[in-house]
Amino acid sequence: MGATGLSGKTVLRGAIAGQRRDVALGSLLGAGHQAGEALVPVVIGVVIDRGVADGDATGLVLGIAALGVIYLGLSFSFRFGARAGERAAEESAHRLRTQLVSRVLAPEDGAPHGRLSGELTNIATLDAKRVGTVCMALVVGIAALMGLLVSAVVLVRISAVLGLVVLLGTPLLLWLGHLLSKPLERRSEAEQERAAHASGIAADLVAGLRVLKGIGAEPAAVARYRTTSRHSLAATLRAARAQAWQNGIVLSLTGVFIALVALLGGRLATAGDISLGELVSAVGLALFLLGPLSQFSWVNAELAQGRASAARIAEVLATDGTALPGTDPLPSSVRGHLRLREVSHDTLRGVDVHIAPGEVVGVVTTDPADANALLGCLARRFDPDEGSVELDGVPWRSLHPADVRTAVLVAEHDADLFEGTLLGNVMAAAGSADTAARAMVASGADEVARSLHQGAATAVTERGRSLSGGQRQRVALARALAADAPILVLHDPATAVDAVTEAKIAAGLREIRAGRTTVVLTTSPALLATTDRVVFIEGGRVLATATHGDLVRDHPVYRTAVLS
Repeated sequence: MGATGLSGKTVLRGAIAGQRRDVALGSLLGAGHQAGEALVPVVIGVVIDRGVADGDATGLVLGIAALGVIYLGLSFSFRFGARAGERAAEESAHRLRTQLVSRVLAPEDGAPHGRLSGELTNIATLDAKRVGTVCMALVVGIAALMGLLVSAVVLVRISAVLGLVVLLGTPLLLWLGHLLSKPLERRSEAEQERAAHASGIAADLVAGLRVLKGIGAEPAAVARYRTTSRHSLAATLRAARAQAWQNGIVLSLTGVFIALVALLGGRLATAGDISLGELVSAVGLALFLLGPLSQFSWVNAELAQGRASAARIAEVLATDGTALPGTDPLPSSVRGHLRLREVSHDTLRGVDVHIAPGEVVGVVTTDPADANALLGCLARRFDPDEGSVELDGVPWRSLHPADVRTAVLVAEHDADLFEGTLLGNVMAAAGSADTAARAMVASGADEVARSLHQGAATAVTERGRSLSGGQRQRVALARALAADAPILVLHDPATAVDAVTEAKIAAGLREIRAGRTTVVLTTSPALLATTDRVVFIEGGRVLATATHGDLVRDHPVYRTAVLS
């Protein structure tokens, strides 16, 4: 289930809280590193006053030794502090990626509707990384704050005026940096949305490249992606300009601030209010302050981008599933009794179907939207608006979607294959090698294996693109049959094969599914002829139920649908 009321701030707090140990360690070591760097010009000033101005050789040696100890501590604190901060950032991003993938792959269908797969990939990679980087930004920000505080305390001891300038000027600079980050945050969010959309379009075009080439639609597809890419580029340039303006203005203000501190220190030294060593310390601290203040500029930019990314992640994590999980247990032995009681959803209107255990039932729809709505209900991607679906007399709403899918397998006609071997795809859900072999024979996938150079051990590329449409369809059907589910729902399993192969598949399907409930959504006469009966749906309603032969003889609309 999605987290109701989840916001970007909640995601950010959770990312930091999940890595509080590393964030705390990194912040502690980073603060020590910044404090040490701030002390370097102070020690140098003391060495100048005592070892040079006063001629104290012992003070000179001790000062140099103190500098050596400080630099040793700087090396240690930087190395381990940066390691802790990076570990916090990477582990936080990994945790968010895991949560996003779990949400998208949730049994109750947690993928937000309207988002392309490429967009979700972009959110799970780039946005998760940016939110994780907030942990590192927090470490850097705390360390920079410590450097500013130590510098301010030292400057107050040197001169109250210098200290007050730093203490009052630093918060003003931070506030201005925060104001300047607002436009960057808005434009960063727009940039990420455009980039994610472009990634989604690209992924879809690559997935359908063969089809696009087949219908000669490459120019239209290229034009579509070019337009999307240009919009993404424009959004990226706007975000880059905003970041450049922010960095430029902040650095300019920082430079003016540092120059003011140095000028004030010089006037105090000229007036004799501070010593030569204290002047060197003041100027050194003024130069040192460039580091923490520029780090605050980076922190502000990262927080702006992190907030935008966190809001996008929160949108995905807060998505409620379309099929609410029930708490009743699945029957220990599923008989395969399937019942749809007055189901209405989308284009379906009061569909009432009873399928007995072990029955092979065909379903014919004249409208593809009816088939899609029925498949969605049977796959439990969503629950019907009205009515109910029952498994062995138990309403699906009272069962968990994951439990339903262990008993009911819906194999859609556009199912993708896995990268691996042909046999590996069939064996993915098979209980045994014998079951897989029988499934390959029934689906005609054994003929596919014989036609390939390495047989069933032939490598299959991503989504099965190395196979033809008919070969891919037969291997996918074999995989579904090898699962040996108590209830199997097939959607147009033989649309890409020739008539002879289709007839063999029809006979093999009837044989291998003997005693198992099987539903076949198709308009194939060869497949429908082997079913026990056919449910004919027209206009979202069950128009007739009879054998294939009777419907062909008595219903002209059915005859047109399956024989035209």
